[in-house]
Amino acid sequence: MRKLIHKLRQKPEEERRHLLHIFTAVAAIIMIILWIYSLGRSLASPETKEKVRQDLKPFSVLKDNIVGGYKSITE
Repeated sequence: MRKLIHKLRQKPEEERRHLLHIFTAVAAIIMIILWIYSLGRSLASPETKEKVRQDLKPFSVLKDNIVGGYKSITE
């Protein structure tokens, strides 16, 4: 590890910045992949699916009212 740090210190600042950006992007991509994986597992549970259905009921009622109002206006 010390050899790697020593070699990095020998390189020009521009090259060190490029490496920093690459390492940061790779770390971010890994974290996003892990987040998506864990999110998919938690959304797949039956309890979560039922809670989402319950939360979306008011929006389906609103949609039905808007569609019904539009149909009555066009007729």
